[in-house]
Amino acid sequence: MIATRHLPKRSMHQTDLFLLAMLLILAVPYLLWRLGRTEYVAPLVVVQIVCGILLGPGVLGAAFPAYYATVFDPGVIQALNGIAWWAVMVFVWIAGIELDLGQVWRQRRECGITAGLALGVPLLFGALAAMALLHWRDGWIGPHGARWQFVMGVGMACAVTALPILLLLMEKLAILRQPFGQRVLRYASLDDVAIWAVLAMILVDWQRIGLQLVFLVLFVPVAWAFRRLMHRLPAADRWYVGLIWLALCALAADRAGLHFMVGAFLAGAVTDRDSFDGPTLDLLRHHVLLVVMPVFFLSTGLRTHWSVGGGAVFAAAGLLLVAEVVGKLAGVHLAARWLGWSRGEAWLVGWLLQTKALIMIIFVNVLLDRGIITGDTFTALLLMAVASTMLTVPMVAPRLQRLRAAG
Repeated sequence: MIATRHLPKRSMHQTDLFLLAMLLILAVPYLLWRLGRTEYVAPLVVVQIVCGILLGPGVLGAAFPAYYATVFDPGVIQALNGIAWWAVMVFVWIAGIELDLGQVWRQRRECGITAGLALGVPLLFGALAAMALLHWRDGWIGPHGARWQFVMGVGMACAVTALPILLLLMEKLAILRQPFGQRVLRYASLDDVAIWAVLAMILVDWQRIGLQLVFLVLFVPVAWAFRRLMHRLPAADRWYVGLIWLALCALAADRAGLHFMVGAFLAGAVTDRDSFDGPTLDLLRHHVLLVVMPVFFLSTGLRTHWSVGGGAVFAAAGLLLVAEVVGKLAGVHLAARWLGWSRGEAWLVGWLLQTKALIMIIFVNVLLDRGIITGDTFTALLLMAVASTMLTVPMVAPRLQRLRAAG
């Protein structure tokens, strides 16, 4: 009784609000996904992203401002952001580990042509859409963004393929372990590397370029030493040391003027995939998605804004969606003609590479953090990513069924 009487009331209040926020984060998407049976169009991950938008200031905050301000007060948001940062760093680290660049190198001609066109053409279309937005009205470019950074960033957001979501969707379509599915993964893996390379280029700070060069120069020998160390450690110790390596790389990259997400990806990309047991790594990815990534989706939704007007944001999202869909399909069809693919393959590959969601959202979060884009641009890109990902299975599944029936 005495101990309870002396507990700070504000601390108890903050705890209750945090748990209420966690209840909303976990319960609302699950109930919508399960009761609405959205799995065909929108997996649980996509529903969680949509719910993050609905629970954000643009929808819940606009409809019930007093309630929103009470539940998501600054203390709660700060606590949620801390969880979200670590969750997404671990997720990006795992994505880097899972890259199979050796297989890409063995098929380098096909992968280089396909991945290059599948990335380059939608990047061009997205960049043109970004320039159209800048000519249309103000409110899209961030306070610290140069025009070239904005155009390149939005263009790259249109070109991104989310490798983790692609894995989930191909698993559901029963093509993940088939030769065709492995081909698509190789294309997406190469694009995944390009995404982070372009992000590093966008984030180059000319006032801190020397520090960034020092980071990159020192990273090579340290990464080599880390790989050798991992092979000498017992299997049980590698997981813990891997997480220490992740935190170190993220901190070093952030202090050098790059974003901590660049460091997290590099930490995974230089890690030998054979250092970890494959099924356990898959299980870790699923557990991260289950336990902590919903917090990242909610924190992403809390950053959505509609200050230039809801109609303008939706129009921008529609323009970006058309640019990325047409660009991706056009790029893959060019590759198909060049490489002599069989009829129908370009359509399937093009739509599978439309999946965006997680990696693209992480990418634009970084752009928003650095002031390159505004909250309105972020919201438009988020809506585009959700729509693009939701279109993938409905466009691919019928064609796959017809091919299986014909075969």
